[in-house]
Amino acid sequence: MKVLSENGQGIAKLYSRCFTARKKHVEEKVRRIIDDVRMSGDEALIKYTRRFDKAKLTAKELRVQENEISGAFQNITSDFVNDLKIIINNVSSFYKKQTQKPCRIRHTEGVVVKENILPLETVGIYIPSGTAPLVSTVYMTVIPAKMAGVKRIVIATPPNKDGQVNPYILAVANLLKVNEIYKIGGAQAIAALAFGTKTIPKVDKIIGPGNMFVTEAKRQLFGYVDIDMLAGPTELVIIANRHSNPDFIVADMEAQSEHVGGLSILVTTSKEILRQVRKKVAKGFAIYAKNIDEAITIVNNLAPEHLQILTNNPGAVAKKIRNAGAIFLGPYSPTALGDYAAGPSHVLPTLGTARFFSGLCLSDFMKKSHIIAYSKRALENLRGPIQKVATIEGLPKHYESVNIRFQ
Repeated sequence: MKVLSENGQGIAKLYSRCFTARKKHVEEKVRRIIDDVRMSGDEALIKYTRRFDKAKLTAKELRVQENEISGAFQNITSDFVNDLKIIINNVSSFYKKQTQKPCRIRHTEGVVVKENILPLETVGIYIPSGTAPLVSTVYMTVIPAKMAGVKRIVIATPPNKDGQVNPYILAVANLLKVNEIYKIGGAQAIAALAFGTKTIPKVDKIIGPGNMFVTEAKRQLFGYVDIDMLAGPTELVIIANRHSNPDFIVADMEAQSEHVGGLSILVTTSKEILRQVRKKVAKGFAIYAKNIDEAITIVNNLAPEHLQILTNNPGAVAKKIRNAGAIFLGPYSPTALGDYAAGPSHVLPTLGTARFFSGLCLSDFMKKSHIIAYSKRALENLRGPIQKVATIEGLPKHYESVNIRFQ
């Protein structure tokens, strides 16, 4: 563990951490893959699936078939479905509360201004399965999409070298009634979802985490398709004082290090806690804060994905936190709880983007249209203001399109 000074270069680098996937070779490689998929479609997907996933598939085999989905249940533990139902209920209950209410304003007689809120028509969800099959990402993304009213949900996930998808991923998708699943991964999967191929449908938005190639593809394709966010490696910050349990801190920081590139940071006002944790944690950083207010300032500057507050009064500390993707209060609310079962999605902003991004919510699957309806009399009341602005902007025909209605 590396101990950093509040005024040192190390902590300054943590404050300014950003999306690191834009290394030149990654950017260029992803661009070539995207162009290839756009031009060659399924042929390119088959080529890259063989090259990167070592799986030999035909175009027909890119989509998971019904017999593969039903067969997946033969390869999962019998109690998994019961456990999953508990988790699904937790996640569904949370998102039921995120209701979308259209606004409607009637200024005066003859004026109606309102907002229509509609679900996206089709969403593509990327489920990583290379280094580890992220089964939890299936329900953490599909459930809010379904609660928002998205009718067509498409999953893309890399196959193993035998051309098969992890059975738990298939089982969870099936239990959530998502049966359109494709055996594609990496940048080529993102390109296929953005442009569409003969086999893979084009989607309106792509949701889900991935490695640097997946993230770079999402960055390059934003505009052709909407995306949730540019996610970097997962990260955890822990605020602790002398009342905190050092064993809990060590366990939580070590859990974070299980992720490739996972970042864990301890911010503590206790030199004794710092000493104990430093002896047991190899990976990660520690920052000593003179008092809890300094600790809060450090955390708000870090804007972490996950924040655990293990002080004796976590609620009071949480009230002063401005920037964090998810905040876990007290010794019995570890980050793993949010990763798997608490309710809110574990798709959260990283790399300091919690300053302006939020965790995945229903609004990520919605779009809005403004509805404007004026009577002739109501429009006439705005002729003067419209004429003034149109004249200033040098667009006289804009005003004429209003004025002609009164000739």
